[in-house]
Amino acid sequence: MNSLNFPVYILMLLLAFAVIIPLQRKPFGKKFQIAMVSVLGGALFMALLELIKVLTDAPYSYTFGSYEAGIGIEFLVDEFSALMTFVVLLLATLVIIYSIKDLEHEIEPHRMYSYYTLVFLALFAMIGMIFTNDIFNLYVFMEVLSLTSVGIIAIKKKKDTLMASMKYMMMGAIGSVTILMGFALIYMVTGHLNMTLIFQEISQVWELYPRNILLAMGFILTGFGIKAAIFPLHNWLPDAHSSAPTPSSALLSGLVVKAYVFSIAKMMYRVVGKDISVNIGITGYIIVFAVMSMIMGSVFALTQRDMKRRLAYSSVAQIGYIFLGLALATELGFSAALFHVISHAFMKSALFLSAGSIIYLTGKRDVKGLDGIGYEMPITMTVFSIGVLGMIGIPGTSGFMSKWFLGLAVLDAGHPELLLVILLSSFLNALYYLPIVISAFLRERPETPLEMQRDRIPMTMKVSMVLVAAGSLVIGLFPHLVMDIIEQAVPTFINLGMGL
Repeated sequence: MNSLNFPVYILMLLLAFAVIIPLQRKPFGKKFQIAMVSVLGGALFMALLELIKVLTDAPYSYTFGSYEAGIGIEFLVDEFSALMTFVVLLLATLVIIYSIKDLEHEIEPHRMYSYYTLVFLALFAMIGMIFTNDIFNLYVFMEVLSLTSVGIIAIKKKKDTLMASMKYMMMGAIGSVTILMGFALIYMVTGHLNMTLIFQEISQVWELYPRNILLAMGFILTGFGIKAAIFPLHNWLPDAHSSAPTPSSALLSGLVVKAYVFSIAKMMYRVVGKDISVNIGITGYIIVFAVMSMIMGSVFALTQRDMKRRLAYSSVAQIGYIFLGLALATELGFSAALFHVISHAFMKSALFLSAGSIIYLTGKRDVKGLDGIGYEMPITMTVFSIGVLGMIGIPGTSGFMSKWFLGLAVLDAGHPELLLVILLSSFLNALYYLPIVISAFLRERPETPLEMQRDRIPMTMKVSMVLVAAGSLVIGLFPHLVMDIIEQAVPTFINLGMGL
């Protein structure tokens, strides 16, 4: 098997399995579960081989049908896209293993096949967005991801989930239209859909059409900002995350929004280029929205008593960190943003999976009703605490390293005032996260029902969330494992836009 084709094989495998799932006639059971995890394991193994190949050899492009890049569909495979694909498939595998038992309590049995069809289509679309090097197919993959995300939110078919999915669909449609308008303007200016060719053309004509390019990027960033839930375009996210099944919440926050953020990075650094992004003034606007998101997301999280809504608003704040790193338009800022993409994916997945386990066993969602639960669910609350410490930025966690790198980046970019914003956001994180952990372990515990003793949740759920938390700890204790790849990837990522 030619390793150069691994991205194609991964997409074909995920799409083929998504097509096969609805054809199942037997009740949802172990054979299908084993097949599903095996498919993901195969895709994950290919992603690992692809990552090793790119790190030891060099990035490359793959054009379908041997057409020229400007005509055919082109994939660009660099270090970070390979790393991101591996992380997406790793976390998706763990979340799906977790979901096997969790969904028995959340959705009806006859909807299981529909749910996993949507999940595999979403994974197909996410990985397509990561690899594609033309804006037309980026839009197609984005629409597939948006529609499947609506489905995995609405799968319960309860009033709150249907309302949340409708809000998500309406906001997503607005985002899609604005992105399409931006892409149309880019095409009018350059006459190209291929990202490399667009960059080469824009670098020559941007001084003739600065307002057109600024307007195009304004549309594009607004559209992707809606889909990534940056403040104040975030209002779909709390309802969607709080009402969706727990695995859906983990996928949406940990992975789906990252695909949109990665698309913004492509548009800023690979399509328009960081120098032109600065010259037309788009980075200044992004910094403003990033700061608002970091602060206001945390402020709104403070007011939430529903555990999953609090986690959802926290995601709004964390997306702000990533936008801030991207907007600095420096290699160090870009590296910090990409590191936080990976770090947050693990931290937030650990938080949602552990929160889902608490709801699974106790039915409790109110953060005021978790006194002493750390004694009854020590493993679950340890996982939750690891996620919390990371979000606050305690040394030794991946969240601390994210904020450390971002702090260095803002100082390097000559914006020391932004360091105060990072510190303030971290303080707010502590205000709404630490009380949950303190009440869980230090408050008097109530009488314990027999079924709650000793973390009596299914082993698949327990193992999955522990492995996710372990991944977060590994990134925090050994950040060079990720940062070395990112530092190798950043110059390549930018230079690929230049066709180098």
